[in-house]
Amino acid sequence: MKRVIIVFLLFMGMQYVGAQTEVPRISVSFANTPAEDALSEIESKTSYSFFYLSDWLKGLRVTGSFQDVPISTVLESIFKDTVLNYFIMDSERIYLMQNNQIYDALPNDFFGAQEQVEDDFPQYDQLQDIGPLFVGSDDNNRGLQVVKIGRENRNSRRRSFTLNGRALNARSGQPIPDLAIIVEGKDIGTSTNANGNYSLELPIGENIITTRGLGIEESRTKVILYNDGSHDFQLDESVEALDEVVVQANIDRNVETAITGVTLIEVEKIKNIPLVLGERDVLKAAITLPGITTAGEGASGYNVRGGRTDQNLILLDNGVIYNPSHFFGIFSAINPFTTGAVEIFKGHIPAEFGGRLSSVFDITSKDANTEKFAGEASIGPVTSNIVLETPIIKDKAALMVGGRATYSDWILETLDDEQLNNSTASFFDVLAKYNHTINENNEIKATGYFSRDEFSITSDSIFDYSNRLVSLGWDHKFSEKTTGSLILSNSEYRFGIEFDGESNNDFDLGYKNNETEFKYRMKYIPGGKHTLDFGIASKLYVVDPGNIDPLGADSDVSSLVIPREKGLESAVFISDSYKVNDKLLIDMGLRFSFYAALGAGQQRIYQDNAPRNSGTLVETQEFDENEVIETFGGPEVRLSARYFLAPDFSVKASVNNAFQYIHTLSNNTTVSPTDTWKLSDLNIKPQEAYQASLGFYKNFDGNKYELSLEGYYKEQRNLLDYKVGAQLLLNEAIEQEVLQGDGQAYGVEFLVKKNEGKLNGWLGYTYSRSFVKLDSEFNEERINNGEFFPSNFDKPHDISVVANYKFTRRFSASANFVYQTGRPVTFPIGSFAFNNSEFVFYSDRNKFRIPDYYRLDLSFNMEGNHKIKKFAHSFWSFSIYNVLGRNNPYSVFFVTEDGDIKAFQSSIFAIPVPTITYNFKF
Repeated sequence: MKRVIIVFLLFMGMQYVGAQTEVPRISVSFANTPAEDALSEIESKTSYSFFYLSDWLKGLRVTGSFQDVPISTVLESIFKDTVLNYFIMDSERIYLMQNNQIYDALPNDFFGAQEQVEDDFPQYDQLQDIGPLFVGSDDNNRGLQVVKIGRENRNSRRRSFTLNGRALNARSGQPIPDLAIIVEGKDIGTSTNANGNYSLELPIGENIITTRGLGIEESRTKVILYNDGSHDFQLDESVEALDEVVVQANIDRNVETAITGVTLIEVEKIKNIPLVLGERDVLKAAITLPGITTAGEGASGYNVRGGRTDQNLILLDNGVIYNPSHFFGIFSAINPFTTGAVEIFKGHIPAEFGGRLSSVFDITSKDANTEKFAGEASIGPVTSNIVLETPIIKDKAALMVGGRATYSDWILETLDDEQLNNSTASFFDVLAKYNHTINENNEIKATGYFSRDEFSITSDSIFDYSNRLVSLGWDHKFSEKTTGSLILSNSEYRFGIEFDGESNNDFDLGYKNNETEFKYRMKYIPGGKHTLDFGIASKLYVVDPGNIDPLGADSDVSSLVIPREKGLESAVFISDSYKVNDKLLIDMGLRFSFYAALGAGQQRIYQDNAPRNSGTLVETQEFDENEVIETFGGPEVRLSARYFLAPDFSVKASVNNAFQYIHTLSNNTTVSPTDTWKLSDLNIKPQEAYQASLGFYKNFDGNKYELSLEGYYKEQRNLLDYKVGAQLLLNEAIEQEVLQGDGQAYGVEFLVKKNEGKLNGWLGYTYSRSFVKLDSEFNEERINNGEFFPSNFDKPHDISVVANYKFTRRFSASANFVYQTGRPVTFPIGSFAFNNSEFVFYSDRNKFRIPDYYRLDLSFNMEGNHKIKKFAHSFWSFSIYNVLGRNNPYSVFFVTEDGDIKAFQSSIFAIPVPTITYNFKF
């Protein structure tokens, strides 16, 4: 029988002094019985009456058989998985309570020393916090949403519990990253990660939690915490006018985190940056930041802190992308409309990542909208883009599909290059993502991606290359303190050349690189000062170095297949974010990687203390399928620390080392679609790198301004380079054409950023040097006399200025200025005759430099009106790329005419390029 009385409310959250009578025994059975019916049956068999609210028991069913047991045993079974407690008042009344307890006795020495009170009755010091909720509340906290977490246990002696969950956009269901979560009056706070997740250690009892974030309405919630639990914040977007903020992390991220050299880029915050041909491009925005650059305009690949392009691990939803570029490197292969954020680690790399030396680009696509159908599209002069999102199971599962394609041939006709004028090029990419929240403890996400480029720069050749990846992730919450993620991914990169000329040497050439990875990582938050991340990972590389077949029956080309290479890279890792005190935070990690080169295959053995060539070949060894050819490995230390010099001023330092077991083979200055990858084996050692960095980070005027200064020093071992005149494609004995040497890089990065106001943006400056040394006792394996020389991408000075000015809520203007020192090149410096033939004599490698690079871009942006009720929000961008018409050299080449050597330079965009782009989002 249900009874609700006013007296019940007076017992909630306060002590009751009395004595419980002897508890009777009862025999009763339930089979999926509604809880209210079960309580009624107990009432019918005893003298007890229950007092409660019916809503508390909705959906609760009871199963169990009890024979001659105390009634308390039955009640414990009924309520064990709920937030309900019970109190047996006397032989007639039993009160149910949500979350909290009623106490029937005071602790020993209640009126004695405070220390004894706390030892005997740990909950007592919290009753003062809990009580006001029921007996009264101050005016400031009236009307707040009240959330009760957990079930109070009178036997527990814990004083604090863990609260975790997610912050979600109430309208779209999208996670909200970098949201500040602050506990009022208790000096406790945190921020959400890229997936909107958070975790807080809170004292028992009442906590007032405030959330603050860019573009999100501030909220205050009263959380009554009795045990570990979770709560998701459903937050509304702010409707007030906000100034544009570019590449903005959360309010204190740059100062508070322990990690050095990390950058977070959110796609929505870069739409005003003027970029070539009006295409919003998150990776192109990255190169406007200190420490990240490219070898030149139109070059694909990224050089991070003096590292080579193959030393960057570029991940899209945990799958690897080997060539992240379209259209000769002018566009990136990442669709901006499907991308949520990019986190770039260029200093301290977390222990869970491995296999590359310089950086990790961790690209996360956004989750599809589980609430309603939504989409975004753009129309530009070169590309069009559309993304659609649709719920599959409302509030739980949704699908996003995005596609982008080009109609770019016309732009090639305007380029200042005779070969490109008569060229054709096309590309497309497509991404599909499915996200499904099964329940509060399980979530799965699956991503599929494919991109393809096809171009012809001569009338007789067609080049194509493609990226393909699939990834599956399962996130599981084991408990309030322990979560785990299982990740499976497969990536493939391939290219091909189809040659159909006038002679009988037509051919079809192909190359393929495939990798499959398994990773399991866990996070454990024991409470207090530690956060542990640990796991295992294993990756299988399968490289088909190339094959060539005759094209047509009349071709004289012979078929050739370079034997397949396989390698298995595995690792275990653990890291601990340890808060030593309020000022010192240490992030310490250890990764142990192990690599095995696998058969089937052949390995050539050469004479000791002799150069590798056909004349020093001793024997060829055969290895069976999956037989271990050679092994490498070792520990990788990841250590970083932050110390507060003031609440808004910190110093950070880090040291790292890493191994890389896969290398690119290229004798081009920039990455090209025909670059191949080589696995470490008997003759090719893995690359190694050691990096140390030190930085200072300061916020001013309430985080309106950010300032950072960071320096680094890096040493590298076993860098793969090439001999003069090397033949790298379709070469069975590639180890005879390459060299391995040392690298050295150092630099200073300066960044000042204005996050708020009508005028905002940033200024970045980098001074960096990058050198290579290829030394040997044999002349044919020595470059530049075995001394350090500048790498192909050594550009000491790099300045970027990005500025946005907002005239009104709808109209804004942006500017982007870039200056870089010209990159090194090798020039012919003379010629000589030998045996009636003339030969060119070249300088030392990379002794000279092409002219410095600089460029100014401008754009004017117009947003549609900001009415809440309308079908779509529009955005127009009018931009001019290379306003000054600077003829920046892309490359320098030499032609011999009438016995004289003449130098020419090739440019990609030698004139201003205007663009109009229309975007709309619904």
